[in-house]
Amino acid sequence: MKPVGRRKFALGAAAFVLSGAAAFATLTPTASASGGDRHEPRPPKPTIVLVHGGFADASNWNGVISRLQKDGYPVMAPANPLRGIPNDAAYIASVLRSIQGPIVLVGHSYGGAVITNAAAGNPNVKALVYVAAFVPDEGERLGDIINRYPGSEIQAALNEVPFSNADGSTGVDLYIRPDRFRDVFAADLSKKETQLMAAEQRPFSASSFADVTTAAAWRTIPSYGVVAGADKAIPAAVERWEYERAGARRVVEVRGASHVVMISHPEVVERLIEEAANANR
Repeated sequence: MKPVGRRKFALGAAAFVLSGAAAFATLTPTASASGGDRHEPRPPKPTIVLVHGGFADASNWNGVISRLQKDGYPVMAPANPLRGIPNDAAYIASVLRSIQGPIVLVGHSYGGAVITNAAAGNPNVKALVYVAAFVPDEGERLGDIINRYPGSEIQAALNEVPFSNADGSTGVDLYIRPDRFRDVFAADLSKKETQLMAAEQRPFSASSFADVTTAAAWRTIPSYGVVAGADKAIPAAVERWEYERAGARRVVEVRGASHVVMISHPEVVERLIEEAANANR
């Protein structure tokens, strides 16, 4: 047998070292992937659904929408029909079912009662945000809640307008009198702006105050609240009481804010919505 030359031995040893290094390199990514250095991808941002209240339309959310969209949130602001809690909750519930993935549901004023009923049983709704809103429990009527504490001036500022439907049934719509609109609804906005809002207000069915809430989604879904400190529609004391009863995870009060706090202080409302979104992904 011929002795192995030094050159051949050196080449063989080098090949062994390189093959071993290659095997180690193959194993290294797997070991690293299971280690603490890997960053889990963040879940997608939830869709923010904004539900307006009585006498209003979705444009009341414009300042909030632009801020949320700038931060990358998908946003929907459907038109609330304002035909009473059973009808409006059913409609908003159908909107929610059309959305894939997590949802943060936000309601202003009467919209709070609508989302309370509409979100019940929907596992995609991860948080509820109430903005100067009604937060009824099962079996309650809004007409009873609004008078729990003194301070509401809106009932004395309403005009009642009867209407008829094609089937012969009748009802009553409510409007805020133009001469009282700014004082009771939007005192921290300019006179020019509130004159437009008063002229453009949508009819609000009077039955909404007598309708009975049949589901209270806040009992199972985390909630958050904004108190309008100078609210003359839903008194601030009522809002505080409601949010406390609901076990709200965070409540923000805006001093001097009117009922339309999302218009006069959109940045405050937007921050609380994003807090709710980040905490409940």
